[in-house]
Amino acid sequence: MSVKQHAEAAQEFIKDEARTDWHDETLWFVRHKRDKAVNTLPEWEILRDWASRIKNHTLSNLDYYLRSFEEKAASNGIIVHWASDAEDHNRIIHKIIADNKIEKIVKSKSMLTEECHLNEYLQNKGIQILDTDLGEYIVQLRKESPSHIVLPAIHLKRQDVSETFHEHLNTEKGNYDPQYLAGSARHHLRERFIESDLAITGVNFAIAESGSFVVCTNEGNADMGVHSAGIHIACMGIEKLIPKTEHLGVFLRLLARSATGQPITTYSSHFNKPRPGQQMHVVIVDNGRSRQLGRADFRNSLKCIRCAACFNTCPVYRRSGGHSYHSTVAGPIGSILNPNLDMKANSDLPFASTLCGSCSNVCPVKIDIHEQLWKWRQVIVANGYVDKGKKAGMQGMAWVLSNPQVYRMAGKMGRWIMRTFPFMLNNRLNVWYKQREMPRAPEKSFRDWFKENK
Repeated sequence: MSVKQHAEAAQEFIKDEARTDWHDETLWFVRHKRDKAVNTLPEWEILRDWASRIKNHTLSNLDYYLRSFEEKAASNGIIVHWASDAEDHNRIIHKIIADNKIEKIVKSKSMLTEECHLNEYLQNKGIQILDTDLGEYIVQLRKESPSHIVLPAIHLKRQDVSETFHEHLNTEKGNYDPQYLAGSARHHLRERFIESDLAITGVNFAIAESGSFVVCTNEGNADMGVHSAGIHIACMGIEKLIPKTEHLGVFLRLLARSATGQPITTYSSHFNKPRPGQQMHVVIVDNGRSRQLGRADFRNSLKCIRCAACFNTCPVYRRSGGHSYHSTVAGPIGSILNPNLDMKANSDLPFASTLCGSCSNVCPVKIDIHEQLWKWRQVIVANGYVDKGKKAGMQGMAWVLSNPQVYRMAGKMGRWIMRTFPFMLNNRLNVWYKQREMPRAPEKSFRDWFKENK
């Protein structure tokens, strides 16, 4: 089945104008909360600088810190596995399940397991896995993928959730009260927590000096799953490492403020070793990350701490929805990570941006996101993965812009047409007219105005 390109999928999303406006406003509200939280810390820019430097140092010495983490984790009684790609990751987890004859599995939010399509892999093996983060639980019931890495069900309204719960959990039809809906989910999930044999979590930060790791949640579902189950599997990308425990103070202050405007996540859970009688596994995954590390222009995208601040500020993401990115990690950061995994399949994503730079401005670890989007466009065009019509159009525009007389003549002609025959532009054949009101054409160009008024 062919995947819709971003522009085509976005067109589907924006058909519902009221929902599009609501999605836009809701995410901008989250961005506004972030700004208010940031402004309470005079040292915010210092923290960003420290985080960026720590991550740069770690990535430059990743081999050393990975070996150090493995050694310390093993001495703590944690079983460490290495996965070169998604298939490896899924196979390792399936083997642990099969070896221990596991039947009941709960999982907290983990974008890495989403990236590796673990749920589908296990379901194809006849194994059921339950997502316990509320947003992930909702989209799992709806057989959808998350549309946001922090707010997985942000594309849904409470009416949608109510209908989903009525269908799957037999809740009261038409009851849209958020407290009632959350309570219903909690009631259904609690029994599954208690019955579970195995809990899978992600990893927000892994500490090389101690061999421990930290999982950040607001619902406590990771803790509930891990403390009830006899086996805990934590899945982490190789970029999740930081050198020392003391560095957590920098990242934990940045993460929640950037993500949701909170001072800190409700639960920042530290896992050092398995409790007596428990198995603890860590699966360390590459899946293209070392290739990205080797790309000089894109290596610092691996600094990402998955706060989604770039999603919440991006005007394109806010009005096109997460599913239009046809990938696990959407938004601006996903648009520079995904072409590394499959350049041809994700060649449209770096173009789903205005290059306004807002994403780079809010990034807590100072990733130059908009510059990398621009660089990916050049790589994609050079590799021949751009639409022929777009390429021809850009070549034509380059010719116009490089010839001042042609540019001035085209501008004069365009303004005359917009004033005299507006219907030639204000129609559905003009893609710029869709979802926009075309501006009124000025009487003269800025150049002409400046010559008259300088």
